[in-house]
Amino acid sequence: MIDVLVVGAGPAALAIAAELAEQGLAVAVLAATDPRELWPNTYGIWGDEVDALGLGHLLEHRWSDTCSYFGSGSSDPADPADSPTRHGRDYGLFDKTRLQKFWLERCEAAGVQWLRGQAQELSHGSGRSQVRYAPARAADLAVIEARLVVDASGHKAVFVQRPERGPVAGQAAYGVVGRFTAPPVQSGQFVLMDYRADHLSEAERQEPPTFLYAMDLGQGRFFVEETSLALAPPVPYAKLKQRLERRLAHRGVAIEQVEHEEFCLFPMNLPLPDLDQPVLAFGGAAAMVHPASGYMLGALLRRAPVLAAAVAARLRAEPAADSLQLAAAGWQALWPPELRRKHALYQFGLEKLMRFSEPQLRSHFTSFFSLPSAQWYGFLTNTLSLGELLAAMVALFATAPWSVRWGLMGMRGRELQLGLRMLAP
Repeated sequence: MIDVLVVGAGPAALAIAAELAEQGLAVAVLAATDPRELWPNTYGIWGDEVDALGLGHLLEHRWSDTCSYFGSGSSDPADPADSPTRHGRDYGLFDKTRLQKFWLERCEAAGVQWLRGQAQELSHGSGRSQVRYAPARAADLAVIEARLVVDASGHKAVFVQRPERGPVAGQAAYGVVGRFTAPPVQSGQFVLMDYRADHLSEAERQEPPTFLYAMDLGQGRFFVEETSLALAPPVPYAKLKQRLERRLAHRGVAIEQVEHEEFCLFPMNLPLPDLDQPVLAFGGAAAMVHPASGYMLGALLRRAPVLAAAVAARLRAEPAADSLQLAAAGWQALWPPELRRKHALYQFGLEKLMRFSEPQLRSHFTSFFSLPSAQWYGFLTNTLSLGELLAAMVALFATAPWSVRWGLMGMRGRELQLGLRMLAP
């Protein structure tokens, strides 16, 4: 019998498996796909965030010229509303291959066992967890027993249970890595959000807003991605692709060569899992996506060691601890009360933003990035304390125009319920 079975093969699974194994625990990873299979999506992170983790060497690209556009996008180049908002912070793009290899090598050095198969059923007996799975090259189901199961299989978790609290909003994006007839962004530039909508008709501007996320990859290659902040149901890929092509065409740019198409969809406001269940989760399965920014890699890197240490400490202190007790130790470390309150506050804010019109969103983000850099950065990376987060939100309200303030003050739908959850997460 092993100590921990991790279900999944993505960044979350490899991150937590490596940390658990380095704590001296016997760990196995069960996945339907080969953990060495290259991940399809790109992963960005703020430079300060990756530097604090000592992992800057895992970046493929890094930009110091970082900006956003929240203006009207009028055809007049002298229009000050069309000027960029400069962020003054580096932004990086992970080298996916290098990041994957970083975790794989740590897993293998620490003795992680690899199992190939589709997880099917989870049961608990005699204080242990049993997982039945369909091996990749066998007709009959196999069974593996572990002291604890960690579900890191993503947003559509295999085993993790969570409450039903209404529609789940998805951030959807369609992107292209390739070459273009003209640069879609300035040389050496990274654009976090371009909300200019001058390529759309007045009727189209009443539809859910989308923005451009783009970067210069060097040597004539660029990555451009049309993104919807969050919506339930999500904006279809076809609509995002159409908007991207129209945005580029409006600026005299066409796609010349496609190296890679990216289709990205993940939930932004998943409810937290049931924290009393005898199975633990990590990553998307544990609702670790930042509800306001959509980022998760920084959280995986920061919180995996904390979670692994808590599970290992409980096992050392109580060698006979059962799955429920080990999971409880893990849940307490992963989602302590302050983080649960912050998560509720972020979800409350996202619910507000999903109701904002395109002009309100542009005004909101103009005000948001006018906050002191430490405040907006800490908000987006979830590194502020609860008190600091509340202070940032109060400052944002105080400086925002009345069109945004009215949108923040009115309570509609489940907003009041989400706000009250901050008091009793």
